[in-house]
Amino acid sequence: MAFNDTLKDLLDQGLQVSKEMASRAGEKAQDWGSKGLEASRDFAAKAGAKIQELGEKGVLVLEIKQLESQARKLVGALGAEVCTAFEQGAASVQAEDQPVKDLLTKIRAVKHSIDEREAEIAAKK
Repeated sequence: MAFNDTLKDLLDQGLQVSKEMASRAGEKAQDWGSKGLEASRDFAAKAGAKIQELGEKGVLVLEIKQLESQARKLVGALGAEVCTAFEQGAASVQAEDQPVKDLLTKIRAVKHSIDEREAEIAAKK
C-alpha cells in the first residue's frame, strides 16, 4: 500500500500545483484584460476629444465662409449705392452719407466677426 499512498500523494500534489497555476493564470488574464480595457477607454476618450475639436474647427471655418460671402454682398451693395448716387446726379459720395455709413458699419462688423473666428481657430491649434 505504500506505493498507492505515494502515488496518491503525488497526484494530490500535482492537483494542488495545477490549481495554483490555473489561479495565477486567471489572475494574469484578468490583469491583462483590465489593462486592455483601460487602454481602450483612454484611446476612445482621446479619439472623441479629437473628433470634437475637428468638428468645432469645421463649424468655425463654415461660419467664416458664410461671413465672407456676407461681406462680399455688402461690398456689392455699397458699390450699387455709390452708382445709384452718381446716376442721380451726386457730385461725390462721402463715408458720412447715411446709406454708405450704414453699409460700412455692417462691413466692419462682419470683418470683426471673421477675425474673432480666425483667432478661435488659431487658439485651438
